[in-house]
Amino acid sequence: MANMELGDIPLFAMLKSRLGYLSDRQRVIAENVANANTPGYKARDLKAFSFQAHVQAASGAVVATPAGVMAVTQPGHMQPKGVGSSGAKAVKAADSEVTLDGNGVVLEDEMVKLTQARMDYDAAIGFYQQSLSMLKMAVRKPGG
Repeated sequence: MANMELGDIPLFAMLKSRLGYLSDRQRVIAENVANANTPGYKARDLKAFSFQAHVQAASGAVVATPAGVMAVTQPGHMQPKGVGSSGAKAVKAADSEVTLDGNGVVLEDEMVKLTQARMDYDAAIGFYQQSLSMLKMAVRKPGG
């Protein structure tokens, strides 16, 4: 019998992807906050996480990439510039206030995004732990 890893189970693979996305999002938001006083810096954010895209990728469906954009087709491939470890691409954040020196970081907005990302991360961790508990219960010997 072959050993099965947790990452081989689609639910856990998607949760791992979600957690990676949220870690990358927190990193991008932290970069925005760190550059709040950098002239000309524009705030960035990650493109929204899509379970549908992950389901398509897990099922082997072909996901189209725009012309001229490198596609990561194997886990060991290097990520294109501006792409986090989860594969999510950093994009320019929605237009907001811009200071006279051209800086587009609004600290209040970044704090709201950071709080939301942290709450989403905590929820995903909770779901992961509950799923792991159910899996452990399912493999336990009856009466043991």
